[in-house]
This record gives sequence, C-alpha cells and structure tokens, in this order.
Amino acid sequence: MADNQGDFLSEENLCGQTILKLVSRGNAIIAEILRLSDFIPPVFNGQGDHEKYAPLLMDFHYFTISESFEKSYSGNGKLVDLNEEFRDNHKLIIERFYLVFESVYKYVDDLNKYVTQLSEGSFVQETADSVIKTIEGKQLLAEAVYIYGVMLLLLDIKVPGDVREKMLVFYYRNGGTHVSTDSHIDEVCKLLASTGYIHSSSVDKQSVRPQDYPESLFRRVPLNDYFLQIVCGRMESDDLYNLISFYPNPTHRSHALSGQASMIYVMLYFVPELLHSDSAKMRGIVDKFFPDNWIINLYMTIPVNLAEAWEPYKAARLALAQSLMLENVKRLSLKMHKKMGECGVSVNNFLKEGVLTVNYLLDNRDKLLNCIRESNTTLKWMLLHNSKMAQATNRMKQYKTVQETISTHSHFTHEAVLELLMNSAQLELKVKRMFKQLLAEKISHWTRLRSECEGRMDELSDVFSGVKPLTRVDKNEHLTGWFKQVKSQIAALNHEEWVAAGRNIQQLSQALEEVQEFHQLESNLYVKQFLNDTRQQLAQMLRIINVKQDYLSAVESIMDLSYAWGTLMHQYIPSMQTLIKRDPSSVIKLKAVFLKMSTALLVPLIRITQAKSSDRMSVSQYYSNELVMFMRAVLQIIPTSMFALLAKIIRLQTNYPSLRELPTKVEKEKLTEYALETQRFEVARLTHDASVLAQGVLMMKNTMVGVIKIDPRQLLEDGIRKELVVQVANALHSTLVFNPKAKVSELNTKLPELAQKIDGFRRSFEYIQDYVNLYGLKIWQEEYTRVMHYNVERECNVFLRVKISDQDSQFQSSTIPIPKYPPTDQDSVTFVGRLGREMLRVTDFSSTVYIEQSGAWFDLKSREPVMDTVLLQKVVDGIGPIGLALIDRFFSFMLQKRLERASNFIQDKVISQQLVVEHLTATIKGLSGIKGVSQGSKDQPSKMLLAAFNKLRNFIQPLLTVLSRMGQIQQLRMHLNQKLSLLSSSRSQYLHSCLLTLNKAILHDIEAHTLNPKHKPYPSEDPLLVDLSEYLNHSGLSDPLSKVYILTPDPSMKFVPVITTLLVIGHLNRASAPFARNMATFINPSPSSSSAVGVPADYADTRMLLLGVHTFLKQFHNQVLLEVFSYMGSYVTSLVSLLPSGDPSKPLSELPSDLSQVLHFMRQLALISDSNDTLLSNYIPAHILELPLHM
Repeated sequence: MADNQGDFLSEENLCGQTILKLVSRGNAIIAEILRLSDFIPPVFNGQGDHEKYAPLLMDFHYFTISESFEKSYSGNGKLVDLNEEFRDNHKLIIERFYLVFESVYKYVDDLNKYVTQLSEGSFVQETADSVIKTIEGKQLLAEAVYIYGVMLLLLDIKVPGDVREKMLVFYYRNGGTHVSTDSHIDEVCKLLASTGYIHSSSVDKQSVRPQDYPESLFRRVPLNDYFLQIVCGRMESDDLYNLISFYPNPTHRSHALSGQASMIYVMLYFVPELLHSDSAKMRGIVDKFFPDNWIINLYMTIPVNLAEAWEPYKAARLALAQSLMLENVKRLSLKMHKKMGECGVSVNNFLKEGVLTVNYLLDNRDKLLNCIRESNTTLKWMLLHNSKMAQATNRMKQYKTVQETISTHSHFTHEAVLELLMNSAQLELKVKRMFKQLLAEKISHWTRLRSECEGRMDELSDVFSGVKPLTRVDKNEHLTGWFKQVKSQIAALNHEEWVAAGRNIQQLSQALEEVQEFHQLESNLYVKQFLNDTRQQLAQMLRIINVKQDYLSAVESIMDLSYAWGTLMHQYIPSMQTLIKRDPSSVIKLKAVFLKMSTALLVPLIRITQAKSSDRMSVSQYYSNELVMFMRAVLQIIPTSMFALLAKIIRLQTNYPSLRELPTKVEKEKLTEYALETQRFEVARLTHDASVLAQGVLMMKNTMVGVIKIDPRQLLEDGIRKELVVQVANALHSTLVFNPKAKVSELNTKLPELAQKIDGFRRSFEYIQDYVNLYGLKIWQEEYTRVMHYNVERECNVFLRVKISDQDSQFQSSTIPIPKYPPTDQDSVTFVGRLGREMLRVTDFSSTVYIEQSGAWFDLKSREPVMDTVLLQKVVDGIGPIGLALIDRFFSFMLQKRLERASNFIQDKVISQQLVVEHLTATIKGLSGIKGVSQGSKDQPSKMLLAAFNKLRNFIQPLLTVLSRMGQIQQLRMHLNQKLSLLSSSRSQYLHSCLLTLNKAILHDIEAHTLNPKHKPYPSEDPLLVDLSEYLNHSGLSDPLSKVYILTPDPSMKFVPVITTLLVIGHLNRASAPFARNMATFINPSPSSSSAVGVPADYADTRMLLLGVHTFLKQFHNQVLLEVFSYMGSYVTSLVSLLPSGDPSKPLSELPSDLSQVLHFMRQLALISDSNDTLLSNYIPAHILELPLHM
C-alpha cells in the first residue's frame, strides 16, 4: 500500500501514474479550450457571412429532420456548392473543436473507468480508500473531479451552447463519424448539448442561467456516488496542500485554503443536495472556506460571486448570509483599509536603499515573510471584492448594499491597490533573488566560514602555546589544548546534519564567550577580537544553516497571483498606463508585477511536468503568450504617447517651415526668421519626452516570462510597429470612403488628403528614429507593406472559394495585429475595394469613352477627363507604388471572378437552353456550308449572323456587360502597370534592367523547350520563378492581356466562337459611329456643335468590349480566336459583296458604319493578340484589307 507521496507517484506505481496522467491531460484540455475559444468562426456566432450560410447552420433539431433535410439538400445544387465552400473554409478548425469536445468526454469516461478499477481492485494493493489516505492521492482525486467540472463550465462560457451544437452538426454531416473507428459523436452530443446558459461579463446585462444549472450539466455523465462522497469529505476536512503551515495567523486560514475553496465550490455541484438541504455541512464549509470572502476565481479563468452563484440553493444561501451581514462586511472593509496603510509603510521601509542586505534578510526573514503574507492577503481581498466580477451582481438588490459598504469603508482606489501591488512584488522579487543566491552558495559560504573559524582557533592555540609570542600573553597549555579541541569540534560540523550542527554551534559560541570571561582575556584586544570574530562567524554559520528551500517555497506560495489572472488584472491596465505616462521609470516596478503574475503558470503546469507530458511546451507557451500579450497591452501606452508627441512635432514643423531645414548659408537679416526660440524649445522638449518614454521600456532589461524571453528593445520596437499600424490603417480606412452617388468623383480630394497624412507619418518616423535608436525607414516600409497586403488579402477573399483566415495569413500577426474595420458599404470589405471600385465607377464603360491617344477616360456628357495621368499620380502619392501594385492584384482577382462568371453564364444560361443550342448549331452549319459569297447569293453570312443575333439577343446580351467590364478592368491594369514600370525604371534602374533581362532569359528557355523538348528542359519551378513573378508584378513588367486566369471546361468551347462573334457584330451594328471615328472632334468640339453629346441607353465603350473579348478568348485554345476571325471575316466579306457597284477605291469611312466598325475591331483584336494583317488575310480578301481607314 502506498503510504507516502513518493511511492504513489513513482513510475512503478500504475495507479498513481494513471491518475497523474489523467489530471495532466485535463490541464492540457483546458488550455486548448481557452486557446480555441479565440478562434470561433464568426459565422457560428451570427456574424460575418451568417446570412449566407444560415441554411447550413443547424442545431440539434437537425437530428429530428435529418432525412427530409438531406433529401432536399441533395436536390439543391446551389446548397451543395454552398456546403462544399463552407466545408473547405471551416473543416480544419471545426475538426479541432470536435477533438477538444471529444477529449472532454474521453476524460470523464477515463475517470469513471479509473474509479471502477479502484473499486474492483484492478490496481494491486490499491483501493479508493487507500489512495485517499495518501497526500498526493487525495490531491489528484480531488483535482480530477475539479478539472472535469471546470471543463464543462469553461465550455459553456467560452463556447456557447448553440455554437457547440452547430459545430457538432456540421462535423456530423460532413463525415465526422468516419474520421476514426472509435468516434464518440453520440456521447459527445449528449454531453455538450446546449444547456440554455448564456454568459454575460457585462455589469448591465445579466447572464441567463436556467433552472437546475449547472448540476444538470454535471449529471449528463455521472460519477460514482461513493467516490464523490469520499473526495468531498476529504476536501471538507483536510488541508489538501498543507498550506496552513505557511499562514500561522488564524485570520489567514481562508486565504491559505482559497485554492481548495475553489475546488470544493465545483465539487458541490456534483452533490447538489448539500447545497439545497444540508445546512449543517454548508455552515461548516462556509465557516472554514468562506468566513470573510465570497469572491473566488476558478482555475485562473472563471470569476464567481458566491452571493449570486448560491442564490438558488437554500442551505448554501443561508450559510453564506452570515458572511454577508453588513456588520461583518463593514468590519472586514475597515480592517482591510487599515492593513493597506500598514502594509504600504512596512513594504516601503524594507525597500529603502541599503536596508535589504543579506545579513538583514538572514536576521529578519520571519519579519519579511510576515510582511509579504500580510500584503498578499490584503491585496487579494481588495482585488477580488472590489473587482467588476463583484460589481456584476449589483442587479441583486440585497447585494447592492454589501457592495456599497465595501466600496465606502475600504476606501478602494485602483491607484492605491496598484501601488501596494507593485511595491510588494518588488520586495518579493528582491527577497527571492537574494534567497536563491544564498541557497546556491550555501555550501561554499558554510565551508569558507568554517575554515576561517578553524584558522582563528589555530592561531589562538599557537599564541597560548608560545609558538607565536604575543605581548602580554603568557603561555597556557590548558588554553592551547582547549582551542585545539574547539577547532576539532568546528571541523566536525556538518551542514547536512543541520539540527546537530545548529546545537553545536550555539554551544561553541557560548563556550567562546565563557572562556573570554573566565580567563580574563578581555584585556588583550588581539585575543578578544579573534574571539568576537569567531563568534560572529559561527553566528553567520548558524544563519546559513537555517537557509532552506522551505522558506523560498513559502514565499512563492504566499505571493501567488493566479486568482488575478485574466479579466481581473486587465481592469488595472488604465491605471498602469497612467502611471507609466507620469513616470516611465515605474516600468521597473511593473516588471516585478509581471514576474509575480508568471507564478500563476505553476497551476496548470505542475501536474503536466510531474507526468512528463509532451503537452508541457504547448501549455506553457499558451499561458506565457497570454502574459506577454498583457505586458504588451500595458506598455503600449509608451508608443501611443510617443506618437501623440510626434504629431505635435510634425504640426510645429508644418506650421513653421523654417524649423524643418536650415540652409548652409543664411542672410543676417533672415536669422530671426529661422531662430524661432519658443518653437525650437517646444520641439526639443517634445523630443526629450519621447526619448524618456523609450528609455522607460529599455530599463526593464531581458526578462524571462514563463518560457518566453522578453527583450525590452524588441518590445519597444513591436509597440511602435503596432501603433504605426493602427495609425496608418485608420488613416487609410477613414480617408478612402467615397460616395457612390457623387456626380464628381471624390478621388481628387481624398487622395491628396491621404498623401498628406501618410507623408506626416513618414516624416515623423524619419525625425524620431535617432532618438529612440530604431531603424525608422525599415519599420515604415515593412509595416506599411504589411497593412496594404493584408487589406488586399481580405478584399480578395471575397473572390476565393477557400478564404484565407487571419490565423493562416502571413500578413496578420497576434503580436502586431492589423486592425479590422467594419465595411462602410455593401460591396467592399476594406479601403482597397472602395478605392478600386471608385476607379471603376469613375471610368465606367457605359458613361465614359477611352481615348488611346490621350491615355485618358472622358465623360460622355461633360467631355472632361475623369481619369488621366494626373489622377493616377495622385493615387501613387496616396498609397505609394506598393499600393498601386496591390490594386492591380485586386483587379486581377476581380477579373478572374468575372471570367468565371462569363464561362458559367455560357454554360448555364446559354448552352443549357435547347432552343439556343439549335440556333447556334444551325448557324455554325450554315456558315461552314458557304463556299463563297456573291452579290446575288441568298445565303449571305452577314444576314445569317444578324438574324441569329436577333433571335438569341435576349440570351446572350448580358454577356456584353460582363465582357465590357472585363475590358475596363484590363485597361485600368494596363495604366497601373505602365505607371509602375515608369516608377521602377526611374527609382530602381538597375533592378528594373535586371528583371527585364532575367525575364527575357527565362522566356527564351521556355521557347527553346517548346521547340525542342527532348534536349531543352523546362526551367525548374523553384522559388526563383515565384519570386521573379512577384517582382515583375510589383515593377509593372507583367502584361495583363497575355495572362491566362482560369481553366475553361471543354464543353463550352464549341459554341464560344459563334457566341462571341454574334455579340460583337450585334453591338457594332448598333454602336454610335461618331465615337469611333471622330475622337478629335469629341475632345475639341467645334463651336457650332452641341456641348452635350447624346448617349444611347445601351452604350458601351467599344474599346472596353475589345479588351474584354480578347481577355475572354485568351482563356481558350488559340483555335477559338481563329474561328472568331473566320466568322467575322465571312461577315466583312459578305458586307463588301452587298455594296453597290462603284469606285472600289472609295474610302471606307464613307461606307456603312457596321462594316467600318467590324473591320477596325478585327484589326485591333489582331494587334493586341500579337497577330497581324497576314493572319487576317486568311479570312478577308487582301483588297479589303488594303482599303484605307479614315477614323
């Protein structure tokens, strides 16, 4: 039978190892629940795309209608596609949630199996009764139940019931039961079905707590009654962790048992009859655990106010009523207020310079420990009972008076509590460091002092033996022998036998004092000094021998701050930041608070470490990251304050240009203009304040927080980066907001405004970088680029089937997060979408005309340019070259989506119609059957194509808008790339030339491979090609018109040429000819012409249609383009054959407009397709191609 904790937790003890590993696993599960709770997909919480996916998000009601739902689902193609899209985006995170849900069930199932094995005697010589008698055994059994209860409560708070049900249904519907053969989906659903509990952390909003909650949740998978009774009995009667020895004062007993109190609070929900009706036991529990406290914290994460939690339970409520009596509350509040003052004075006295030395610590360690104990017990009561978790029950009228009494008589202020917390943390840190050093050097100190004492006894023995004659010291053989005997006794002292050694040291010290008196040695100063020094060294040895690990353990146990982990300490962030703003050097004291908080990591890690679990690093990393994030949140006030100072500096430099640059030579008369003493002093003062703030962080030095090493320099840089990201993102988001109904575009006003803001940020960084010793330009470029990339990524997510989440994004960071703002319109997610769509709106193909000679878009009515090189330069000034490149990327994603829409339109809306297919087939057959055309022929291709267009007009007309919009996007992209190419060639000439050369070389290799694939290998697809493509895109060296964006299905290829031909011919046949021919007249109209041009209702810029058709046909095999040329060539030839006889050299401009338009369209299409008139001559007679075009 296991009689001690060492035997119970030994690796040979299967019983102890089983429960230890189970508890260790439970701690890891809780960490995973906390970690995943931050990554619940918004759609499950009714946010994001909830409306879009609402038909697929079902709770457990699904199981009652599963057959009918799946039947209707399988017959709905759109719903199937929507489900596949939803699954592709959320499958991984939902599977991870399910694994956590299942692990909770497996945990309680394994706990029940363990209890059963104990009762059946499966473990040799171990039963539940024997295990509960061991120290570690009763601790682990109690922890096993406690952790299970915490899991259930934590899941209900962090992952609401309706969210759990939707996740489980999604997992079940998408093959969750087939993930593994031992899946427990049914049991998991039963355990984690919604309880109806709705958590609220707000003071104004009450949590919704169903009747019989949470005991009904705990009963879903019941535990053994006898097992619960013996564990609960031990928790009521025993001090499980032997902490009362650290709190000798009886008034501190509730603080000593606070951890156990949290455990018994959870345990009582497994035996709710005690809460309801066992008044005697509840009275005993309250008297022992809650006589002077009623606010507790479960597992560092769940705050509980017993006045509210026990309200539904009669016995518990009555037992707690004594603690909540106003007289008792008033007495406690006054007592704590008094202690706050006393502890503050005591701690400050110990922290005075020169007071806390090693000798002082050794002489006054009990006094120091008592001061630390009083400070921590006072802080704990003040922190918990004046926190928001206590105020959250103000909605209970009977408790409101209690809270007011506490607030009034404890004279609570955040500043006073924070000051005591910082000072006590600093004292604890100093005591711990000094005591750890003493422990580390204990043996060496002991050995050195013992050797010195031996040496002194040797010298005194020699003095009285006459070997070393000394004035006025007579030879004394008795003293000589006695000192030798003392030396041998000192040499025999052993620090390992500390009890005997301590007793012997006291006896030796007393003997040395007596020999000085009896033999009248006071008259000899030399001997007296030796004896006094020896006694002092023996006293020091006695102090050192009492330096034990127990004292350090007591300090670490008393200074525990795990109860304030999470929301409680976050309430003090504003006070901490105010303190830092007032005195940046206070960061040193806050560092001690952060280290004090890091001791909370022992709570989840102690069992994981004992079990040697592989989860140790993962769990410690999570809690360490949480603490580091808290540190960053507190210290972020420094970068925020620095940016506020920088804003004032930039404002001064802007208002007084003479402050910015001082010329090399200044005329004497103008010296006063540059002096500006007041303004220069203000700039110097602001700069000094900024540097002092930075120095405050750097004073922290390197610090280990959990398993993470904090570098203050990196901390400062990260904070500055974070504030920069917030400022830049806010400027971009707030400035680039456009009115879609504005008659005059706001681009001309918003872009210069943005450029001014961005330039201010850039100049401020350039100015301050030397004063804070950071690489300002590097930080600026990296963070600005990251902000732009992230927002483009979010905007492009709209066009992706599988979205890139923040967790998967290479541009988002938990350390330096880029803020997300709610959309300001229905179409765009970020400012990138708003800017891009505003550019599209301004250059809309239905209200503008693009004139290639001017490289600009003109409004049809006002004839004013709406997009030209001037406006494009404003875009560059506003968002920079990187922004220009990323707008191009956004347009490419938009283009890809429209190409898919065009392809799907042909398949779903055109080819799927039987009547349309018949007409298209007949047209293709008719055109292929015509060998030649003549003036009198009945089967004219022109008539046949126009007739087919008129019949199919309603079916294919929507494609015109799609293709024109695609062409508009491509034209904009061409302008963006031209601007980027110009910028890269002027600003980075060598890089630009290098990219051009490398690109040509790779294209040459590809061409060589195409001609001779056996001997010329294809360039390897290594990172070089990927990186080169990225560089080319950012340098404007890519051609948007030559790219393939989608893979088109084969079935649509057959009819694409004829559909495209019909669409183009139909449009050109109705197009307004003057826009194509009289561009000069359009730009500079004659005085007699009307200033307003009449715009047809169905107008579309032919240039945009041309680019759209080219881009669309580029996605198919080149044979499709040739077939389009063939059909259009037949149309042109047919039209020419129908012309009346006359002078064949008559200018084409005087011929029918449709013929002129189509021929011009074909020539332009051949030109941008890298074809030429030689290709066209295969489909159009040479004499027609040779006719002049007067445009």
